[in-house]
Amino acid sequence: MSTVAIIMTTYNGEQYVEAQIDSILDSSYQDFELFIYDDGSKDQTIAMIRRYEKEYPLKVHIVQNEDNLGVSRNFLQALGKTTMDYVMFCDQDDVWKVNKIALTLKRMRHMEGQSGKDIPLAVFTDANVVDKDLNEMHCSFFCSNHLNPRKTDLAHLLMENKLIGCTVMVNAALRKILRSNQYPEREKYHDIWVALIAASFGRIGFINERTLLYRQHEGNLVGGTSFSSYFRNRLKFLQKQKATIVALESQAEEFLTLYGEILAEEKRTIIETFIKLPEAGFCQRRYLLLKMGYLKSGLVRNAGLFIII
Repeated sequence: MSTVAIIMTTYNGEQYVEAQIDSILDSSYQDFELFIYDDGSKDQTIAMIRRYEKEYPLKVHIVQNEDNLGVSRNFLQALGKTTMDYVMFCDQDDVWKVNKIALTLKRMRHMEGQSGKDIPLAVFTDANVVDKDLNEMHCSFFCSNHLNPRKTDLAHLLMENKLIGCTVMVNAALRKILRSNQYPEREKYHDIWVALIAASFGRIGFINERTLLYRQHEGNLVGGTSFSSYFRNRLKFLQKQKATIVALESQAEEFLTLYGEILAEEKRTIIETFIKLPEAGFCQRRYLLLKMGYLKSGLVRNAGLFIII
């Protein structure tokens, strides 16, 4: 059995999926298997990935979902089915750098050496943001978006995700927590859900290196945007941002429902207080943001948060 399982989810990805698979197969670290979960593609994606499965039968494995699960459920259910010691998430349209697996695995094993293999861990990295033709748009996802990847404690993550899903590796201990209960229905995305598990029960590690080319194109479900675009959108759609906060509170409520019985008291209090923010008064809500650390990255984002909360 290989050491690393790579989960790729696909849906109508014929334009870029071959470049992504080729980049993974060219990795310097080769003790991995690639599991591709297709979510009902209507284009040539299946035919393309079947060719890889035929050429690399011990390396590439294809699963066709009976129903369209959506990106988040597809990733989480695929994670739950793996048996390897470590699992990486992979989008269908990026390009991995040759040392991505090796670099991430090195950090993961270092953290396990410190904390033990029974502690849930997640490791993530930075990425180069590129256009559809792989021309660089930004040298760093986090710098271009003015995000602080070091703020990965539970309180910060309840308000703002920092983990780029396609850079994430998790260990078997984290998967065990995921399997311990039913899959969530109100998670915003798979990456924030595993981030909440790691922050609640273990640790998160960040590698300040760009390990992939994070392709931006009109077909992206989720992707990078410039900070100026982020700011303009927030000003224009304040009601939408309020709905986002409500969705985050709903996500936290479900997390507490699923894992509350095994959470440490400190972590449970952090989540319970976050869920009850709408019940607090105008000034109390803002006080709790500061006291508990339910904050976003940077002055501008937090100023906006204090307006809409």
